[in-house]
Amino acid sequence: MSALLDWIQSPEQLRKLSRDNLLPLAAELRERLIQSVSQTGGHFSSNLGTVELTIALHYVFNTPEDRLVWDVGHQTYPHKMLTGRNSQMASMRQLGGLSGFPRREESIYDAFGTAHSSTSISAAFGMAMAAKQMGSQRKAVAIIGDGALTAGMAYEALNNAGASDCNLLVILNDNDMSISPPVGALNHYLHELMSGRFYADARKMGKQVLKNAPPLYALAQMIEQQTQSFIQPQTMFENLGFAYTGPVDGHDVGAMVDTLQDLYHKPGPQFLHVVTRKGKGYARAEADPVVYHGPGKFDPAVGIVNVASTVPAKPTFTQIFGQWLCDMAAQDERLVAITPAMREGSGMVKFSQQFPERYHDVGIAEQHAVTFAAGIACEGLKPVVAIYSTFLQRAYDQLIHDVALQNLPVVFALDRAGLVGADGPTHAGMYDIAFTRCIPNMSIACPADEAECRQLLSTAFHQDHAVTVRYPRGAGVGAQVGTDLQTLPFGKAEIRRQGHSVALLAFGPLLYEALKVAESLNATVVNMRWAKPLDVDMLKQITQSHDRLVTLEDATRKGGAGSAVMEALQDMGIAMPVLAIGFEDEFTEHGDPQKLMQQYGLTAPGIQKRIEEYWPDLKASPILRAVG
Repeated sequence: MSALLDWIQSPEQLRKLSRDNLLPLAAELRERLIQSVSQTGGHFSSNLGTVELTIALHYVFNTPEDRLVWDVGHQTYPHKMLTGRNSQMASMRQLGGLSGFPRREESIYDAFGTAHSSTSISAAFGMAMAAKQMGSQRKAVAIIGDGALTAGMAYEALNNAGASDCNLLVILNDNDMSISPPVGALNHYLHELMSGRFYADARKMGKQVLKNAPPLYALAQMIEQQTQSFIQPQTMFENLGFAYTGPVDGHDVGAMVDTLQDLYHKPGPQFLHVVTRKGKGYARAEADPVVYHGPGKFDPAVGIVNVASTVPAKPTFTQIFGQWLCDMAAQDERLVAITPAMREGSGMVKFSQQFPERYHDVGIAEQHAVTFAAGIACEGLKPVVAIYSTFLQRAYDQLIHDVALQNLPVVFALDRAGLVGADGPTHAGMYDIAFTRCIPNMSIACPADEAECRQLLSTAFHQDHAVTVRYPRGAGVGAQVGTDLQTLPFGKAEIRRQGHSVALLAFGPLLYEALKVAESLNATVVNMRWAKPLDVDMLKQITQSHDRLVTLEDATRKGGAGSAVMEALQDMGIAMPVLAIGFEDEFTEHGDPQKLMQQYGLTAPGIQKRIEEYWPDLKASPILRAVG
């Protein structure tokens, strides 16, 4: 069944195939993709849509010498399978296995890491300019899709590249989808072009009708070639300096090869519009590409029978936030919710249905999302920006200048804080404590469990300045969550266990690992709740009855909450040994979250080991049970 695919170990071998073999290769690749992702989980519908496009690109371009930059990178599974990694697909997104995104250290065919969106044109343009400076004939191609063309950075790159004379090809993979349904004027504009899906579908139908009448088919081809430039309106891409070609049916591998071979020899900035269907070849994914965007394991013969059945018995932090958002909006009509194209991922579907006039999906535009929220706050409303921790990094200037500097009351619900698991280092929320803690007029709440998450969201909402509430992916310990909108004292910690000698100061979900360690070491445990402002009164109280401190955070310890504790002690003139435990100064890997937490020493046994190695005299008494 997979004779061709198994034979191909590199694109060089692919290029030795006759063109007649490309269509059966596409069928094999798609079937292997369905079988592989259904067994490992991962990005699915987006990859089904790029099978033929991937084959054509590697068939025409001399990869890896020619550079392919994929954007967003979650559509590169077919690319990986054709570049020597087909036999490793069973390890996708698992510890020690393949990354779910392009990764330069993984393969010479991964020209650029693109796990966040809208960077491909800038990177490929840089590669093209470098080739020109070095006198190389190497080609550079940016393949941009899945809503990535809604971000401002893509237009900055188009504006710059279009004014150059470099040999750059930009391919728009127009699949009419991002992760959530597409939004914005650009999406409407693309649909208005004659080069949209209607045109492509009509062209494909015409070819099918005429293929049995060769003279008419040849005549139609000639007319199309001679009149296309006349009937197609000049696009904004041409106005930006690109020579526009399209549309091309992205699932017609022959047409794709013909078009790419023609563009290969054309100089200057080129723009190719390719129309594909997300989920192509698997009917269930075609019908619901959002559900099949990134599923877990499933039976391809059955599909995802009941999406609700995949939800853990314990509600996730994301679901807690989504329900809180609806409840708070019902109580306070000033609440406005904003997301940068992550309605499903951030748990906002219910809110968007119940409060459509107060819901804003701004597209993949994190910078705009933050400043948009600032403008709303200026008028007395209360914006809540639901954004992944890793994506807030993209709007750092706006966070400082447009929100904090003007002291505006914006709540940032930071989903995916800490370790995210299979998505790996590009999506890990390791840095938000460190990069927000240094900003004036910003506070940072670190809920330890689901109940506290809801309470701290309410607390943040009632502040008159910006507050981030950071919470992890998935479910917590299963703490009972109320239905009211109770708040907690702002900037105040609580003692959860009284011990002696050493105090464990926990910021966030590591509180529960700290409680396990404390049983063995008979230590005090403080649920700090806030990384900023620190509860300095509690800190001072603890230092008066203990002789050493341990800080725990599921974030980088460089500049994090542990650093904040040390700074506060110094400001109070208190000299006390502090062991700060968090993620070290390195990027984390992808894989099962629990295994990774064990690997990085952030489960109870690892924490206890760190403490006992740092202070050997604190080894657990034989009469106390060992932590498990």
